[in-house]
This record gives sequence, C-alpha cells and structure tokens, in this order.
Amino acid sequence: MPCDAIVARPHFDRMVFLVKWGASIIQIMGYTATGFGWTPWNLYLFIIGVLGWFAVGAMWNDKALMLVHLVALGAMIAGMVSG
Repeated sequence: MPCDAIVARPHFDRMVFLVKWGASIIQIMGYTATGFGWTPWNLYLFIIGVLGWFAVGAMWNDKALMLVHLVALGAMIAGMVSG
C-alpha cells in the first residue's frame, strides 16, 4: 500500500541517520584512542564503527560501501588474531 511506504520511510531514514552518525562518532573515538595509544580499545571502537557503516551500506543497498567495510573488518580481525 503506498501510504504505508510513505509512513515507514521517515522511520527508516531516521534509523539510517542514527546508525551513520553513531558509527562515525565511534570511529572518531577509535582514531582518538589510537592517537593516545589506548590499545586494544581503539580496535574495539573501530570494529563497532566499521560494523555500523557496513549496516548503513546494507540499508542503502550500496555494495561498494559494504565491500570497503567488510574488507576493513577482515583486515582488523586478521591483525588482532595474528598479533
């Protein structure tokens, strides 16, 4: 029904907005933690931020955004396991 789609869209947009900005703030916190040498907290923050941005890519159906963050997540996990 078209009117259901119109009603649901603002809620979806709001959710994307919150995830996008939440993930961005958490990644900035990860950069800050890296700058101060707060290991492993920086990695935990980056993982949360990357997962958030992957979710945004999924919500937008943006395969490039999903790929970049999936590769970043894999690289971080590989680094954590090997180190």
